[in-house]
Amino acid sequence: MENAYAPISEACVKALSDKTYEKRKIAASEIEKMVADFNIKKNFGQIRRIIDVLSKDFVTSTDSNKKKGGLIALAATSIALGKDTEQFIDEIVNPILNCLMDSDTRVRYFASESLYNVVKVSRGSIIPMFPSLFTSLSRLVTDPDQSVKNGSELLDRLLKDIVIESSSFFDLDAFIPLVRERILAKNSFARQFIISWISVLNSVPEINMVVYLPEILLGLFQMLEDNMLEIQRMCETLLAQFLKTIQADPTAADISQMMNVLIVQAQSSNALIQFTAITWIREFVQLAGGDIIGFSSGIFTAILPCLAFESDSKKHIKDCATAVNVHLLELMCSAGNDEQNNLKNLDLDSVMEVLRQYLIHSSVPTKIAVLKWVHHLFTEVQDEMSSHANNLFPVLLRDCLSDSSDEVVLQAIVVLAEIVNSATAKGSNFDQLQYKHFLMELLTLFSENKLFLENRGTLIIRQLCRLLNAEQIYRTFAEILQEENTNLRFASTMVRTLNLILLTTSDLFDLRNTLRDIKTERSASLFECLYRCWSHCAVSTVSLCLLAQCYQHVSEIVVLFAYMEITVDFLVEIDKLVQLIESPIFASLRLALVSHANDNVDAQHLSRALYGILMLIPQTEAFNLLRNRLQCVPNYWGQPARIDSKSSNEAQSPVNFERLFAHFKRIQDLHRLQRLEQRKKNQF
Repeated sequence: MENAYAPISEACVKALSDKTYEKRKIAASEIEKMVADFNIKKNFGQIRRIIDVLSKDFVTSTDSNKKKGGLIALAATSIALGKDTEQFIDEIVNPILNCLMDSDTRVRYFASESLYNVVKVSRGSIIPMFPSLFTSLSRLVTDPDQSVKNGSELLDRLLKDIVIESSSFFDLDAFIPLVRERILAKNSFARQFIISWISVLNSVPEINMVVYLPEILLGLFQMLEDNMLEIQRMCETLLAQFLKTIQADPTAADISQMMNVLIVQAQSSNALIQFTAITWIREFVQLAGGDIIGFSSGIFTAILPCLAFESDSKKHIKDCATAVNVHLLELMCSAGNDEQNNLKNLDLDSVMEVLRQYLIHSSVPTKIAVLKWVHHLFTEVQDEMSSHANNLFPVLLRDCLSDSSDEVVLQAIVVLAEIVNSATAKGSNFDQLQYKHFLMELLTLFSENKLFLENRGTLIIRQLCRLLNAEQIYRTFAEILQEENTNLRFASTMVRTLNLILLTTSDLFDLRNTLRDIKTERSASLFECLYRCWSHCAVSTVSLCLLAQCYQHVSEIVVLFAYMEITVDFLVEIDKLVQLIESPIFASLRLALVSHANDNVDAQHLSRALYGILMLIPQTEAFNLLRNRLQCVPNYWGQPARIDSKSSNEAQSPVNFERLFAHFKRIQDLHRLQRLEQRKKNQF
């Protein structure tokens, strides 16, 4: 009968199918000699016949022993062929690869051993089959059997050596999809396998892996959270190498394609991933320059929350995020055309959406950073930012001004002032409309929250006066408050606050000087405007008139005090006024007591007014203070009063004091009536 396995002898076939390894090994040696002999004779047909028999009758057999024998024999065939294996590479390797997926552990082991021997002989000629080999190896490294896994490691190292040797022929475009398909694997051994291959190829000078980095960057970052520290370290090292390469040659990488991945990873809950991503963003901001501006909203989303970190364990992340913020701001502040070009790349709507969200963030550093950005944008792109002013106002007023941090409050005022200045610079009616709207909103906040007014009112108003036109601020406040007819108590409180700021703040020196000379139309107009508002607080009205050197009118008001209800609040305010008279602000007032100007008229009226105040207050420290002061001035009581003298300050001013005095009495009557109504309500 003809031998179906020819040219392999029946005895050899039997031995190759034996259950013992030794007999299979002997049979494989016989096949090796046979193939070597055929190869010398160039009898390639017989060689293909042997390979075909081994592939179809042994390797694909259901008998595991025949499979093992066939695998050993295929390796022996390759050894016999040597470098000529290249001619039969597909016929030899493919059957072995199929056995790597066998359910029998020993078959998988012999398959990996057989493949190792074939690859060792083939060397560079195996490169065309690399995709299939890589795919099979990626499964072997996760094999549950340790012997199979060990065999795969040997094969893996060998294949890497061959790829390095044949790098000029290696098809990187075919390799990257294989990596991309497997780089998101969760198995630690699979991750280790992928990282090692990327690292090896990245170390080859002829291979430029950075070009393909956007396709694999996400997977590399996810590997940083692997439970095995070794994999974390491998991945950190690899990412550091990639970043170093990009720093050396920024044009080698497509930075824009990687930014979205970095922005997402920078928001990871894993500290290592977050820090690494923000580190990359920091470097990219410096390397890419204006090209990175288009990603500003995403960068803000990533770094702003990090500014809130307070623990030592996350300090390095916070410092890195701070650096990103500084570098990004520097890009926006570049001089000349660079800045204009950078701002053109800015998606202002998306940026403002992010910044507005973080204005209500709990972290002070985050809010400060956001407010500085908003301020910068208003200074640099006024026209574009004008459409965002209305959306910002409520947040700035309601959230930022009431923040527990003074630094946040002050920075918020800087932004509000810049918004006002930006609109004013356009030459619009902002002075009349927006000033009033802005200050009305602020007054509403003060009226709704008494503690807010007490704790932050002075700070906010002082800062506004520093940054904006103080006269316009006071005039607008006065116009709003003089229209208050219902909440008179708040109006009175607000006037006291404004009055104290006016008399004590160094930044309002020019405003005080303006009020000291009410002979001019501008000063007279301002005085009248403030007076109508200040009428809500009698003592503040006296203070204003003393500042404006309207001493005759002060004496008239003091006389009226005798017919007014002397409350505790009134006495407290009088006490404060006496203290202020001794301050440098009222140095001119004290000198007026001994001045011979205007035929002593102003001095007489002032003296009478101060003596009147002295008679109103109890004999407290303030009483003694004022009495001691008055004892130092000439006695004007024996001289005739010159109330109608045309030489007094009032007489030389265009201000209609009779009309103002009538307004004062009317407002004070309203306060008296409201107090009476409140007492009646309290009784019931």
